[in-house]
Amino acid sequence: MVGVPPSANADRVDAVVVDFHSGGDLVTCVEGLLDDGCGVIVVDNAPQGTSRSALGPIVQRLTLLEIGANLGFGAGVNRGAAVSRAEFLLVCNPDLVVHADAVDLLVAALDEHLEWGIAAPTILDPSGEVYPSVRRFPNMVVAAGHALLAPIWPSNGFTKRYRSVWSKDERWGVDWVSGACFLIRRSVFEALGGFDEAFFMFAEDLDLCRRAHELGSGVGFIETATVTHIEGVSRKRQPYRMLLAHHRSAFRYQAKYSHGVNLLLLPFAALVLLARLGITVSAERFARRTL
Repeated sequence: MVGVPPSANADRVDAVVVDFHSGGDLVTCVEGLLDDGCGVIVVDNAPQGTSRSALGPIVQRLTLLEIGANLGFGAGVNRGAAVSRAEFLLVCNPDLVVHADAVDLLVAALDEHLEWGIAAPTILDPSGEVYPSVRRFPNMVVAAGHALLAPIWPSNGFTKRYRSVWSKDERWGVDWVSGACFLIRRSVFEALGGFDEAFFMFAEDLDLCRRAHELGSGVGFIETATVTHIEGVSRKRQPYRMLLAHHRSAFRYQAKYSHGVNLLLLPFAALVLLARLGITVSAERFARRTL
């Protein structure tokens, strides 16, 4: 671990960035966070360790945890959060550019809405288009429709409903937000026990937000706070493993929250996800052949 005295605002916000071979994108992300006055904790999830060499001299301005194994995203965030003492944790992907005032707007939102435990920004893709980072909790029917149709018909009704920016109400905010970037009270994060490490990657954010609501803590969406997510920088190294992890996590989520008659539908959910995995793997192979 490498540590130095925190910046002026680090007592309020520590950004936890889980890195896996992100290289220059990690440097851009960290520099922006440091310029915003955040304390920064980088968790290196690469088995051989690549963050230190990528960061160079910047490493002296942050805390670096070199894990020596790929524990998964949620587990990495948990390790970073464990060494933070800040009031708020900014969960960040390493291929993220935080725009001016975004962190301040998120902090202000949680200061104003004491009933919220989480506040999330608008996420833009590199072209400037809004990414659907705010979503609704899916029931079994919506989840199945989205899983089967989204890869071949992105504008289908199930996917539109799932990805709608819908508020529970003004007090409790939205259902759930992407883990690519959000601010969470450290007290809420600790009360939840952090991310569920049974999710290696994907759906850990969905699960965390659901448990936050169950705890009585709302999830806010701050449209005026913006970040840009390059997306997929780490996933490109192991695309098929990531596709498998995505579908495994989706089934794990359904199994975790299925009760009563819905337990009888789990075999159907497994078949749907296997079908979707086949579609997405075929699409990935086709895309690679046409490059």
